[in-house]
Amino acid sequence: MYNLNGKVALVTGAGGKNGIGRAIATRLAKEGADIAVNDLIEHPYAADDTEWRGLPAVVSEIEAIGRKAISVVADVSNAEQVLEMVDRTVTHFGKIDILVNNAGTKAGKDRVPVVDLSEEDWDRVQNVNVKGVFLCCRAVARHLIKQETGGKIINLSSITGKQGSASYAAYCASKFAVIGFTQSLAHELAPYQVNVNAICPSLVDTERVAHLAAAMMPDDLSAEEQRAEFARRSESIVPLGRLAKGADVANMAAFLASDESSYMTGLSITISGGLVMS
Repeated sequence: MYNLNGKVALVTGAGGKNGIGRAIATRLAKEGADIAVNDLIEHPYAADDTEWRGLPAVVSEIEAIGRKAISVVADVSNAEQVLEMVDRTVTHFGKIDILVNNAGTKAGKDRVPVVDLSEEDWDRVQNVNVKGVFLCCRAVARHLIKQETGGKIINLSSITGKQGSASYAAYCASKFAVIGFTQSLAHELAPYQVNVNAICPSLVDTERVAHLAAAMMPDDLSAEEQRAEFARRSESIVPLGRLAKGADVANMAAFLASDESSYMTGLSITISGGLVMS
């Protein structure tokens, strides 16, 4: 549908089997792009799925599509590691055209009321979800400006970046910040023909649902019961009647990475099945 032939994309947080990162990376590859995939460790969900191989599996999948791929393990909240990741991508492929900032923190002790929220958990969320986006954007933007060929930056925010929610203060604050950062960077990079946009999904059916359920559901339920009940409650309030899938987000990412979106920048596009209509 979209012609990304000859383009090079870097997708962070792409090691999960059912994750948004993998869905976006493979979709961009199907559109013709070569891909660098990143995560904090090679197999970020090894405890949840011992058969899935993490980043190497994503690389193999992309190569089976007929595109080139590499994996780069790096902590997006660490400036030195981000620079090394971006430099390795540019060295390997010769350039970079598309950045997708998908890496985010796993749900945990931060999903509590503010009065119970620790400074450590607040900082952990901001360091990855906000600082990580800043560091990756800064490093890639410098290359895009030097290349003088334009480019695309896509930041993953959330519907909770548009509407606050109880017990999600740290997460909401981080995702609101991503939207503001996206708008500012869009202004700064517009003279260089670099489009900067954000995607704001509702709950996506990934490995993170189980982590959210464990943090939000009663402790007397089994892990399977927690996930099922959390998913049921979440689906019940979505007008289209289901959780978002990684492919729903990847479809929008492919559009934003293509020339079809060349006159769109600074936007925060909701993907929520009608749950949030703005």
